[in-house]
Parts: sequence; C-alpha cells; structure tokens
Amino acid sequence: MSSSFDRLQFSALKIVHIIGVGGTLMGSFAAFLKRKGIRVTGSDQNVYPPMSDVLKESGVELCNGFRPENLNVTGSKPDLIVIGNVIGASNSEAQAAMSGGYVYSSLPEAMERLLLKETRNLVVAGTHGKTTTSSILAHVLVKCQKDPSYFIGGVSQDLPFSFHLAGTDAGRCFVLEGDEYDTAFWDKVPKFNHYLPNDVILTSVEYDHADIYPNLDAVICAFEGLVRRVRSDGRIIACYDYSTVKDLVKRSKVPVISYGRSTDSGALFVPSNIQTDENGTRFEVLEAGKIVDELMLQVSGTHNVLNALGAWIECRELNLDGKQVRDALRSFSGVKRRQEVRGEIGGVMVLDDFAHHPTAVRETLLALRSRYPKRRLLSIFEPRSATSRRKVFQKNYAEALGESDIIFIASPFDQSKIALDDHFSSEVLVDDLKKKGKKAYLMPSVEEGVREVASHSQEGDLVAVLSNGGFGGFISKLLQELTSRNA
Repeated sequence: MSSSFDRLQFSALKIVHIIGVGGTLMGSFAAFLKRKGIRVTGSDQNVYPPMSDVLKESGVELCNGFRPENLNVTGSKPDLIVIGNVIGASNSEAQAAMSGGYVYSSLPEAMERLLLKETRNLVVAGTHGKTTTSSILAHVLVKCQKDPSYFIGGVSQDLPFSFHLAGTDAGRCFVLEGDEYDTAFWDKVPKFNHYLPNDVILTSVEYDHADIYPNLDAVICAFEGLVRRVRSDGRIIACYDYSTVKDLVKRSKVPVISYGRSTDSGALFVPSNIQTDENGTRFEVLEAGKIVDELMLQVSGTHNVLNALGAWIECRELNLDGKQVRDALRSFSGVKRRQEVRGEIGGVMVLDDFAHHPTAVRETLLALRSRYPKRRLLSIFEPRSATSRRKVFQKNYAEALGESDIIFIASPFDQSKIALDDHFSSEVLVDDLKKKGKKAYLMPSVEEGVREVASHSQEGDLVAVLSNGGFGGFISKLLQELTSRNA
C-alpha cells in the first residue's frame, strides 16, 4: 500500500485502474465505480462470462494482458490502482504500480479504509454458501426497504449489481461476502480481516484453498481471526453442523446464535418438514423445538435451506417485519452458476453450477435429485480450483459424484505449477467411480466431451455441469450440439 493512500478520500477518485479486473469481486467493484461516475480502466486475461458481460455492459475500459503501459491508458495518472489477489509479485504491471509512485491498494483494504468505518457490516463467511447466503441477505434487506449496501462475490438473479453502495453513514447495513482467500501478495491475510464485522454468519469451515493453506488447522486459524474481529456490539450466527464452527465460536466474546440441520448438533434453530418439488422448497423453522415460522424458497437443497435459515436469523435479530422477510425469501431467484438452468433442448435440461469442493458437489447433486426426481442425472465435472487440481480430495470426489447416473470427468485445468506428486488424476477418479458400479467416462477435451455427453443424453435428462471456471465454453457448445441434433 502506498503511504499516500491514508490521505485519499473516496469522493476524490476520478480515475481508477484495476489489475486483475476479470475476477468476480474485482469486476463488480469496477462496475460500481463506473456507476459512481468514475473512469475505470482494468487489465486481465481470459475473462469469461458472466464477468466479461458485466464489464462490457458497465463500460469499463479493458486492456487484454498485463503491461506497465496499461497504468496510463487514459493519458492521465490514475488516482488509485487496485491490485487483485490473483496477481503475483512478478507481474510487470503490478511492479510498475508499486515502484512508480502510484497510490495502490488491495481491494479489501480499499474497502476498509474508504467505505466500512461507520457502517454496520454483516459479513457472511465460511467454506460453503457464502455467495448464496450473502445474496439472500442483501435481497431480503432490499425487499424490506432497508436500502443496504452490499458486496457479493457472484451475480445475483435478483439484485441489479454485485456491488452497491447506498451510503456509508453510521449504522447502515453493509452485506459483505467474507472470503478467506488471501488479500494480496504483499498482504497474506484473509480478505475478511479487512471487513470490520459487526455481525458474522459463519456457514461452515472445512479444508479448502490448498494453494495457500497447508492443512485444516491453518484454515481454522484464519477463521479464528474473523471471530476475534467481531465488534463488541455484534453477534455470530453459526452453523453447528460443523464441529470446527462449534469449536471456533467457543472463543467468541459476542453472543452466538446457532443453527443446523438437526438439534443433535446442539443448534437452537433447525429446519423441519422440508418439502421439495420443481417449484422449490418449503420448510418450518424450529426454535428449541417450537415452530416459529414457515418459509418457502425457489431454490432447492438442504444446503440452501441452511443458507436461507442463517439469513433469516440475521433478519430476525435486525427486527425486520416477519411477513416482509417471508415474502422476500419466497421471491429470491438464486445466483448465477448456482443450479442455474441454461437451457432445455429436446427435453434435455442443461444446468450450470459452481460446485468444486467435494462437499459442495455432493450437496448440489443431492439437491438436484430432490428437485428433479424423475430425471436421469448426468454430471460433468471439471477439476479447476486450486484444491480440486490437487490430490487432497482424490478419493472424496468418487463419493460426491456417485449421486449421478452417468459421470463425465474432464482433465484437470493447468497443473503446471503444482508438484507432480500432488496432481489430481481424472483417470483415477473415473476408475474409482467404475469400481462403485457407476457409468463414468474420461473427457480428453471439451469438444470430445460435448459430443460424448450429447450422444448419451435422452429426453427427460438433467445435465449438470460443475466447474468454477469458464470450462472452455462447454455449456454453450453443448447447447449448440443438442440444437443441431434436434434440428
């Protein structure tokens, strides 16, 4: 961070340059700045939907690739350069920003210093469910006319933006998706360390991000920092399904409100009588065994029931009107790339989901089974995240994907920077699935995979594509193949 950043005011920003603008959070921030009348330039490579669409529609001036000359593409020196956490220390553009007398910062620190000092910050954190839970919470607050600010690491189907600043006046609610990934190459702490939390919804804590956390203890240590940082007037809403979460919040100095799938975990709030069909999910909310509410969601899956329950508890603590909250939850449409139906051709429904951790894969497939019980389920999985490209969960994926009728496994995304003896093997996964009696196939390329999936698809099938990246345009190519087949 440049020392002159301390003197910078948000109102003084006229030109901002963003290095690594194609990421979901960075792109959302860029679009927000444009809406505020700030000229925004950015650089990145391999930008794909939905963020490529967001940047184009917002008018962000995009430079393809990283070069020092991108810093002054407007002809004027930017007031601030924001460097994304995917940018490494060797990046030539970042080096030029840090050595060239520019004011620079990470995005989380810019948020902390420019926007979050006076607001009531509602931070949603955890290994799973952050994006959906923060989207639900922001959506409900909007529908309840509380005019919140929000910053969400995904594209909501309901909210017009992923980043919205209603104001920074004292007490205004600011919903933040709290990511445990590190902040920047010069600031190796979780992003949520900068978010000044009043309230925290802690959805889960499991091992993930194997590129920066060597083991589960390191992940727990990161979340300990979040628990310590909750302001004295705040609270923690904790999912007791995870023993790691229960242990963490024992150290909390603020009140803890618990929820979970059942009272066996010791949770105060639990869902009951869950009923799911193609229209969504209905369930009762129990508090200490007593029914206190009944909720309806358009989204499906027990994991989404818990996501909604965590948001519902926060809204209850904020004393929002119960009927307004129920109506808002019923109107929540979901988040792009979370069980998002991308098309149905010839009776074959194609769905896009971001799931990449084995727990998320399993929960997503269970949700689809529950919502579409009469459809045959075909799953396509791309090992793309930093963790899934490593062998740490090699065996777990066979269990998680076993919920499917037919499974197609792509080759892992680029493993060149991963030690050879730590490589995840798609071939081994296919063999493990076959040993379990599953129909499993290896996809040597996107094009061959598209043809293979299309050839196996029948009317009435559900094809779930699981990847946390662009996957070489797999879904659009599959829809084209199905269209050609049905012409």
